[in-house]
Amino acid sequence: MLSPLLTDLYQLTMAYGYWKLGLHERDAVFHLIFRKHPFNGNYAVSCGLETISEFLKNWHFSADDIDYLASLTTVNKKHLFTKDFLAYLKKLRFTCDVDAIAEGMIVFPNEPLLRIQGPLIQGQLLESTLLNFLNFQTLIATKSARVHQAAKGDAVIEFGMRRAQGADGALSASRAAYIGGCEATSNVLAGKLFDIPVRGTHAHSWVTAFPDEKSAFSAYANVMPHNCVLLVDTFDTLLGVKHAIEVGKELRAHGGELHGIRLDSGDLAALSIQARLMLDEAGFKNTEIIASNSLDEYRIQQLKNQDAQISVWGVGTHLVTAYDHPALDGVYKLSAIKNAKNEWDYKLKISEDPVKISNPGIHQVRRFFSDENYITDVIYDIPQGITETPEIILMDEQHTQKKLANYDAFVDLLVPVFKKGKYIYPHESIHDIRARAIEQTHQFIKTHGEKTYPVALFKNLYDVKQKLISEVTQANSK
Repeated sequence: MLSPLLTDLYQLTMAYGYWKLGLHERDAVFHLIFRKHPFNGNYAVSCGLETISEFLKNWHFSADDIDYLASLTTVNKKHLFTKDFLAYLKKLRFTCDVDAIAEGMIVFPNEPLLRIQGPLIQGQLLESTLLNFLNFQTLIATKSARVHQAAKGDAVIEFGMRRAQGADGALSASRAAYIGGCEATSNVLAGKLFDIPVRGTHAHSWVTAFPDEKSAFSAYANVMPHNCVLLVDTFDTLLGVKHAIEVGKELRAHGGELHGIRLDSGDLAALSIQARLMLDEAGFKNTEIIASNSLDEYRIQQLKNQDAQISVWGVGTHLVTAYDHPALDGVYKLSAIKNAKNEWDYKLKISEDPVKISNPGIHQVRRFFSDENYITDVIYDIPQGITETPEIILMDEQHTQKKLANYDAFVDLLVPVFKKGKYIYPHESIHDIRARAIEQTHQFIKTHGEKTYPVALFKNLYDVKQKLISEVTQANSK
């Protein structure tokens, strides 16, 4: 069980400040968003909600946590937190409402993936942890979806554990990669914890541990007659394919089968074409050709364009590290807080960079459809509501205004997960989440391709935002 200490120190110092000033129990609303598409793409795949839910179910400060906080001191060796505050933390339990977009859904910049409402101190203490969980898993699920699309129906296996950022990074990446579209993982612990299929071959060290390649393959076939995949590039790839075929024939004579060969270096397109010819001519038409070696969606597409005869793609480093876009720029902003009269005061952050100006209010995201295709996502303020034919302001550089009438269905995306600290979300298997992610990604790419998808503010929320920007700017210029 992870501790609430998985956070940044300033969350605790702010919490202490709220408590000391008597603001800590004020009802507040925070939203978690990301600001731009990862991988220069036009969508992301939401992922990480189950990890968040398991964390929040058991969220409390243990005696050891309190002892550690009591040991912290300032630069002049004074205790950082008072005993009374630590006693308060020790009794603190999670009591917030959480609404979130389901895992496996296609999501876009500036719309909330999660909304949390409850005591200000709790929402503040959770910021860093929620960002950690959602940012990383959403990033990896998105990368996996892109790889899955590039593979065009071929199986993709996540091979990245050895290059992942630590044990937790490896486990989280395996989970997110499976949700995004990978068929299996090489990470056995992830297989156990998350019910993900596991697959693997053998390493070059197996081959070099024997006198020669042929004897190494024979030995592996003997111990794995019904799971025999041979890595053929330790010395000479095409000679390795020849040896694999010879061992495959021996396997068949004893009731086994050569399930596959793996290429891990060299000209993968040319080698796979030649290997396919050799295998087919020898009667091994069902033997898979698995490729690895620094693959990603771009390299897979290149190999597809070269007519590479690869049926399974082992993708590791570039997937689990999100190699070309190593972090999702998710942020978590306070958007509303109750005042002393128990009325909502809407809040926002001002910036010279327009994309960093946050949206005030208590948000819901409504997705509009036409003939089952997404047409627009609209962020609206729940207390103000939204009309049947909404007037919207697109969140583009021109702030284009339009009326939305050409739709035949809609759905509100943020759904209840916790109510007053109680978990109420229906259980979903990881396989159902994966199926949703694959279906949603296919549908989105089919209808939108590489075009930017429109996300908008409902006009009354846009007007509140503009008014608040003016008021806040004027108040802070004095």
